[in-house]
Amino acid sequence: MTETEATTAERYRRFAAIEARGYSPLYDEWCTGIADDDDLLARLDTLAPERRQPVLFLGAARFVGVPLGDYSAFRSFVLARWASIRDVVETRTTQTNEAGRCAVLLPLLAAISADEGRPLALIEVGASAGLCLYPDRYAYAYTPGPTVRPRTGSPVPPLECAVSGDVPLPSRLPEVTWRAGIDLNPLDARNEDDVRWLEALVWPEHAFRAERLRTALDVVRADPPLLVRGDLNEHIEPLVERAPRDAVVVVFHSAVLPYLGRTGRDRFARTMLRLAADRTRPLHWLSHEGHRTLTGVPGAMQPAPGEQDGLFVLQHNGRSVARTGPHGQSIAWLQEVPDRSG
Repeated sequence: MTETEATTAERYRRFAAIEARGYSPLYDEWCTGIADDDDLLARLDTLAPERRQPVLFLGAARFVGVPLGDYSAFRSFVLARWASIRDVVETRTTQTNEAGRCAVLLPLLAAISADEGRPLALIEVGASAGLCLYPDRYAYAYTPGPTVRPRTGSPVPPLECAVSGDVPLPSRLPEVTWRAGIDLNPLDARNEDDVRWLEALVWPEHAFRAERLRTALDVVRADPPLLVRGDLNEHIEPLVERAPRDAVVVVFHSAVLPYLGRTGRDRFARTMLRLAADRTRPLHWLSHEGHRTLTGVPGAMQPAPGEQDGLFVLQHNGRSVARTGPHGQSIAWLQEVPDRSG
């Protein structure tokens, strides 16, 4: 069952149990309450299916100013301010810009640069404000493993990542000579409302993520990337052509493809597999998505029995290489990759 096929109650109950439980007690409580609340479900069901996403709705409520209290207080605020919350839901999109995800991308980025003998030209699809385009500007603390820092230091607290398996952890950061992104509605790190929206998307208990967001935004403001407004399927190949020829292009994305329809996802996957196979120009594709997302891609996998369903799959050119925390908090390298895509 896809997210759009599930009932609204099922979507919120699943989000509470799989995404929020043990990670955000408040979102767990709120979404569990919503799943059993006929009044709120009826209001949510007036929205288009793609606008009923828990993260989008919760972010909109927080953007409007919902108090961080129990479900009763949350419910009262939402009912009283429904029109304002609905306006945000219908005009904004989920654009969580989590710099911590660079911690799970870095091992592959460093290996690609070393193997190709070239610096990186990075292209992120679904780039939001572009915070994940700066993996060379952040410090990393792997456990167990090394702490890796930029030579010039970083204003951002080290990105912490728990490691298991034979992750190819780098000893130094790769060189990035060009960075660009695509987004339907790019966010501006210098725009106060855009920054407030990014802050509203950080889960309530995650003060460390909020601090990381603020300092990463300073990095972006100091050296803004090229951000292209539009559909990723229409703009990805022209943007690849704009990348410098002396660099290896890496196209990547994280928690983006669920917001495309099946046709759009399949088209994008075909394009990326074709570009990665064309060795007239070095190009690599890194996907960091939920396990249900990439249908039809070799190596797309379901979780093993007993494995946490909320983890993401990290793929390199369509081959699954790791299971990861969705915000970059953990990486577990896969020794042999079974294809359980069904």
